[in-house]
Amino acid sequence: MALTTTSNYAGKAAGFYISAALRQATSLEYLTMIENIKFKSNIQKMAGSGLVKDATCDFTGAGTLAMTEAVLTPKNLQVNTDLCKSTLLDSWEALQMRAGAGAPPPASFDDYVISYMGEIIANATETSLWTGNDATAGEFTGFVGGGVGHLVTDGTVVDVANVGGAGTAFAAGNIIENLQNCTAAIPTTVYTKEDLYIYMSPKSYRLYISAISTLGYVNAYSMNGDYDAVFEGIKIAVCNGMKDDVLVAAERSNLYFGTDLLSDQTRIQLMDMAQLDGSDNMRLVARYSGGTQVGIGADTVLVA
Repeated sequence: MALTTTSNYAGKAAGFYISAALRQATSLEYLTMIENIKFKSNIQKMAGSGLVKDATCDFTGAGTLAMTEAVLTPKNLQVNTDLCKSTLLDSWEALQMRAGAGAPPPASFDDYVISYMGEIIANATETSLWTGNDATAGEFTGFVGGGVGHLVTDGTVVDVANVGGAGTAFAAGNIIENLQNCTAAIPTTVYTKEDLYIYMSPKSYRLYISAISTLGYVNAYSMNGDYDAVFEGIKIAVCNGMKDDVLVAAERSNLYFGTDLLSDQTRIQLMDMAQLDGSDNMRLVARYSGGTQVGIGADTVLVA
């Protein structure tokens, strides 16, 4: 089957595809996403105390209102790769022949290749969100990366020692105690917030399920997909890129991911090399940006 394709998306058009790719990173469901950062974004949060007083006829200043500011600076990233068309062509052709009247319309080959690139971007983003490092090619600094993560370097974050000492592996026998220590350290002003989550890796979550199953709670040994993951009333966010043996308690509105979907530098390009060098290769190019930041460190708990 002869097939040629050349597509070029830039600015808003590319932003649509980049956004779809990024949102495949499962952790973004539990983070606040800022989509149109040109260079950097100042994240501002206000906290006040003693502001409300009994009414009088005079103006009398009272209380304090403090504003904290954190800077989110996305890092420019790219994907440049060659792919032989035959590598994807067989699976794409199989999709064209899906049986059944209710089958969705087949995707164009261009869209199929872009979805392949989307998986590459999503997987890289998921990893960087938690353990990335700006100093490493192809990564941006995440939340809990060793020595550089925003939650690791922020001295105001509430640090809680891992049961057994720093670096001790979570196990079914200690995961409950680690979770209890985590929730006990959550600031009172944050504890009742609707968007509060405990973030953990799939490995840590499996240990938690194993522990409560052994204890006979909520029929965990036979639960189905309708089960809402919670601990002591706090929702659990299972994040594929999260570091093992680490827990984070934070509001979704306090953990940020930033990118720029409208920039002219944001683009996706598919080039058919057959027209240039006679090969059966496609050249895939993507340019986008990504970065993370924490709003108020003191409202966040880190168990490591």
